[in-house]
Amino acid sequence: MIDGIVIKDVKKFVDERGFFSELLRDDWKDLLSDDKLVQFNLSFSYPDIVRAWHRHLKGQVDYFICISGAIKVCAYDDRKNSETSGEIDEIILSEEDLKVARIPGILWHGYKVLGAKPIKMLYGVNKLYNYKDPDEERRAWNDELIIPKSINGKANDPRVGKPWDWYYLPNK
Repeated sequence: MIDGIVIKDVKKFVDERGFFSELLRDDWKDLLSDDKLVQFNLSFSYPDIVRAWHRHLKGQVDYFICISGAIKVCAYDDRKNSETSGEIDEIILSEEDLKVARIPGILWHGYKVLGAKPIKMLYGVNKLYNYKDPDEERRAWNDELIIPKSINGKANDPRVGKPWDWYYLPNK
């Protein structure tokens, strides 16, 4: 994984009534490190929607949890001095297999809704949103300059060396 991305499985405590899960705890230092979450948001998206690309240059870190449906989160490292420069990491988050994904804001990131139903995603951040001076830089979801050198650490993926295709089917 690109440095700073962390994936943490979330336990489901199931009984005859349903289930209970702790989604984030302050003592999960393996996930949070020294971050303190200061704002939590809910995002709702329709099937096939892509919400990408954006990054945060003032230190924001995002914590994604998909609580309904499924998404593919991608992070792209375009830092010149990084060992993972040119890499894209793909992470599948879903209601079935609860995970928290920590995405350093310095990486270009976004997600695509998978499947035929809308999604609900909770995401926490370690910096309050500043309405007057937002910590957000954007580029088009289909930016042809995002060309991975490797995907999840694999340079032999057939998508390497081509503009990123959010709609590439896994069975191609």
